[in-house]
This record gives sequence, structure tokens and C-alpha cells, in this order.
Amino acid sequence: MAVRTPDPDPADRNDDGTPRDPLGFGSPSARSSQNPGWLTEIELAEARRRLPMLYVEALPVRTDGVGAVTEVGILLRATPLGEMTRTIVSGRVRYGETVRDALFRHVENDLGPMAFPLLPPQPVPFTVAEYFPIPGVSAFHDDRQHAVSLAFVVPVTGTCEPRQDALEVTWMTPEEAATDALSAEMEGGRGTLVRLALASVGALR
Repeated sequence: MAVRTPDPDPADRNDDGTPRDPLGFGSPSARSSQNPGWLTEIELAEARRRLPMLYVEALPVRTDGVGAVTEVGILLRATPLGEMTRTIVSGRVRYGETVRDALFRHVENDLGPMAFPLLPPQPVPFTVAEYFPIPGVSAFHDDRQHAVSLAFVVPVTGTCEPRQDALEVTWMTPEEAATDALSAEMEGGRGTLVRLALASVGALR
């Protein structure tokens, strides 16, 4: 029998009589008024339990004079458990944020402000990746949540200096990035995503 998440109690109201938001999205004390799309850790955990989360992912590349991919940037990152893993640029889309702005923000967060990504006015993903907390549902796995990710190939022209939880970026040839050895080091099945990205731009021979 299907189990349905219960609806909020209609009698659950604020002091002024308005219906209370069970996730606190309308509470100014929960976040800065300058960033109403920000979620607290409690809100994020509750949203992940109830809703698919929208992400953008980017495979940074360098290209030659005719636009052919010559190098692929793969990030080295430490997990909360202290494990080292390979991954690509990735992050959530905030409420009220365009996909392009989210993509630019996460590239800058992971690669630094001097990466200079080349983003078209209307970026088009090369695929949509579906991550599930249950292994085997798709090629992609995230034990925290059900996530839907728009995946892009993003040329960068500047200097990349990893920030936040990205420890370094390793530039590889497309052939190196498509190997089984690298795929085994990548989290959540992203080795498959890298191969799909390279195939989408004709970089796999």
C-alpha cells in the first residue's frame, strides 16, 4: 500500500491567525531577507525528504581555436566522512534563481572568480540526470535525496583556483577523462555523466 506524506494540519496557525508554513519558507527569522531562497539545515533536510531537488552540473573544459575540446577539468573533493573523491561542478538551484545564474554561481564557487566561464544567454543541457537515494533505479545515486540535475559542458578561459570543498582541479585529455579507472573514482555515477558530456561535443573517438 502506498504511504503518503501527511498534509499539514489546517489548524496549525501563526499567532496572527495565518496558516503556518511547516517548512518555515515564509519566516524572516530563518534566513536573511536579502536571500529568501536560502534554506536552513533543518529546512533542507525536510525538503529533501519530501521533494525532488533541482541541481545544475557542469563539466569544465578547455577548447582550441576551432572549438574542439582539448582538456577536461575534474575536481578532487573531500566528503564529510573524510574520503577523497572525484567529481564535477555541481550544486542546487535556489528559489527565484535562473538556471544560467545558478550555473555561473557554482562554476565560480568551485573554480574561482577568474575561471571566466563562457555561458550562452540560454544554456541548453546535454542531458538530464536523475539521482535516487536507492541504488539501481538509474545510473546515478545520491543517498541524501532524489535530485534532478541539468548537466552542461562549460568552456572556461581563465585561471581555475578551486575553492570551498574542492581541493584541486585536474586537467585531463578527453581520453583520460573517459577511462574506467577515473569513472571508478567518481561519486554518484558521475563517470557516466562525463562520458555523456564528451560524447555530446564529439570529444570521444
